Amino acid sequence: MTTDALIEVHDDAASLATAVAGELLARLADAQSADRVPHVVLTGGTIADTVHAELARLGAASDVDWTRVALWWGDERFVAAGSEDRNAGQARAAFIDALGVPAEHVHEVPSTDDVATAEEAAERYADALAEHGADGFEVLMLGVGPDGHVASLFPGFPQLDEQERSVVAVHDSPKPPPDRVTLTFPTLARARSTWFLVSGEGKAEAVARALSAAATPAETPASVPRGREETTWFLDRPAASHL
Repeated sequence: MTTDALIEVHDDAASLATAVAGELLARLADAQSADRVPHVVLTGGTIADTVHAELARLGAASDVDWTRVALWWGDERFVAAGSEDRNAGQARAAFIDALGVPAEHVHEVPSTDDVATAEEAAERYADALAEHGADGFEVLMLGVGPDGHVASLFPGFPQLDEQERSVVAVHDSPKPPPDRVTLTFPTLARARSTWFLVSGEGKAEAVARALSAAATPAETPASVPRGREETTWFLDRPAASHL
């Protein structure tokens, strides 16, 4: 296994989500105490929804000033703004609106309502990153697919080799919807702390591959992202069952 990654194993998805939410609230408060406006990259998926519900439950009573938090997404489905497939819509409904994060600090990937192509959405998001997120991210949260993908960086796809652009379009995604926008590996590398959130036995083989010294980016993209200061894998017992 890699030696630079911490591994936390929790009994189930619920306890994992509570731990992640509590740790995130502490990190945000610490960053604000150090006079930083923390930028956080959110992910989508079932475990992310559970984390977001815990943020909504615990966030209002925390020491976090939600008017001084900036939110981004590691990837987004290129669909209509109101689509249930949008990661941003799920997060807004779960905790963002309830906690009062200012609209100007919620950086959504443009939707099909805003631009005509995923390429244009990627360009606009790259511009937003350059303008508002150039100093990098406090915490980057990533899910992991059963195939080992992270964000919308899929095994064998050409986006894995991108080194110049910060954001790119993805077409023919192996999981629907087919058109997406994703941060690239160089952009993911701009986080102080990178957290993998993984739940379920169906992800266990991918987790084991990603943490193996024999992992390759082409086969297991989840083996690549590392935080500048910390990398932590938050797993439930089923997801950790192949370690």
